[in-house]
Amino acid sequence: MAKSCIVTGKKTTTGFNVSHSKQKTKRKLKANLHKKRLLNPATGKIVTVTISSRGLRTLKKWDREGKTYNLAQLKKKVGV
Repeated sequence: MAKSCIVTGKKTTTGFNVSHSKQKTKRKLKANLHKKRLLNPATGKIVTVTISSRGLRTLKKWDREGKTYNLAQLKKKVGV
């Protein structure tokens, strides 16, 4: 399974390098992913997840707002 963020679903995508003469060559655009150990608020246990920087900011926002989420379910949804 390819690496992807459990919150946002971001993953590697493809694109082109474009030179001054407009010659195109394929390249990979990688998401800003990190392997983090986070506390799962639903169970109180620590879970290792692959998450993007944007996903970390989203989790912080959810904590501020008091939104309930389960990292284990998010992990299963992505299929990691």
